[in-house]
Amino acid sequence: MARSVLSALSELRETRLEKAQALKELGNGPYALRFESSHSTANLQADHADLAKGEERLLTVSVAGRVMTRRVMGKLAFYTLADETGTIQLYLEKATIDAAASNELASGTFVQLTTLVDAGDWIGVTGVLRRTDRGELSVKVQQWQILSKSLQPLPDKWHGLADVEKRYRQRYLDLIVSPQSRETFRRRALMVSAIRRWLDDRAFLEIETPVLQAEAGGAEARPFITHHNTLDLPLYLRIATELHLKRLVVGGFERVYELGRIFRNEGMSTRHNPEFTSVEVYQAYADYIDMMVLTEQLISSVCTQICGSTRITYQGIEIDLTPPWRRASMHELVQEATGLDFMGFKDLAVAASAMARVGLEVPSKADSVGRLLNEAFEQAVEVSLIQPTFVLDYPIEISPLARQHRSKPGLVERFELFIVGRETANAFSELIDPLDQRQRLEAQQARRQAGDLEAHGVDEDFLQALEVGMPPTGGLGIGIDRLVMLFTDSPSIRDVIAFPLLRPELKT
Repeated sequence: MARSVLSALSELRETRLEKAQALKELGNGPYALRFESSHSTANLQADHADLAKGEERLLTVSVAGRVMTRRVMGKLAFYTLADETGTIQLYLEKATIDAAASNELASGTFVQLTTLVDAGDWIGVTGVLRRTDRGELSVKVQQWQILSKSLQPLPDKWHGLADVEKRYRQRYLDLIVSPQSRETFRRRALMVSAIRRWLDDRAFLEIETPVLQAEAGGAEARPFITHHNTLDLPLYLRIATELHLKRLVVGGFERVYELGRIFRNEGMSTRHNPEFTSVEVYQAYADYIDMMVLTEQLISSVCTQICGSTRITYQGIEIDLTPPWRRASMHELVQEATGLDFMGFKDLAVAASAMARVGLEVPSKADSVGRLLNEAFEQAVEVSLIQPTFVLDYPIEISPLARQHRSKPGLVERFELFIVGRETANAFSELIDPLDQRQRLEAQQARRQAGDLEAHGVDEDFLQALEVGMPPTGGLGIGIDRLVMLFTDSPSIRDVIAFPLLRPELKT
């Protein structure tokens, strides 16, 4: 079956190559340099909605796009033309097109248009407007020009791309046949612009930081490693922008951010892609409570701009992003879900035994009560946090860059924002004490040497910067891809990354 399909595709390609050659010999392409459009299809549909059935409007228009469908009926034909904004019907009448061709006003006859132009080809047309008796606004074509000949067929218009993985591997086909996919990436672009505009309007400066770094830091993650040949130097793709943005705060910039790509050499899932986008924001003289307010305002404002409201639907569930959002400590949430009060556990073995009694897994790598608390949270609480919830006050062991809590020993001033069971943002009152920071990074380095490949290393230059002096600072990171998933009702991160990383395709 597969061979017969490949054979048919090969024959179709040969046929289209022959048509391309015929068009070339006629002096009509098949690959044009440019075309001047006067309108988009959406503008035509909106501006001429009042045109009555069976009437023409003697307004000359030029539009360009891809031919999506064809119906040829003797001396009359109907094509559907799609551009980025929508579609419009082309009303092709033999007498009109041939009259223009005979006057050398056009580059092709009706027969050439209906026999040499296929679905998938890009064409430009000029004509007047007509609404058919069935009510379809159309361009009554007088002149046409081939702009680019398609040698491959489009996916079936009724079934689209049934193979989900093929949608990701051949995103260009997905975008052609799926208006929903195009809308997702349009919303993504608008959302990114809205985030930048919101921050810019509040005096935050976007400053770019290095992608190639001598020491990967700012997150617990395994980095990608590369090598600079001239310097004979191992380098890492950044796993966060945090440490360099903090250096900028040390240097005197009081409000900075960067929205850009991050790289982590980790697994892939509906929530994770090794290459993803985040925005990190740092504000001097602020703490994690200020960052909560900023997060609420930023996300709710952008949601209103992109979705029209702070009430949206995600996978059939209504989500209300209207501030203020729920705030609860990790201890409180774990106790609500499991009955376990981790504030009362002083011994690792006792905490582990209590977790096992309520059916929670006790990983061997969880070597402290704080790490067990985090495990209990991830297993018993995380997926249940559907409405926006700030989870506060994390164990110090898992937060090496956050400031110690002002009133709760063993905890730090950190929150993560969860929406629809997913971490969407992470923020701290930043650790600015260089001696405390050194101790914590050295503890992380020891874990790395013991085999934890995601543990931090010691970045001596960053520690040197802290010793120069960093003001009190609040820091925030938001996962752009997960926010796009929420705003576009997309179940997988691969739906919102134009070209996600995939396993190599098996050759048959």
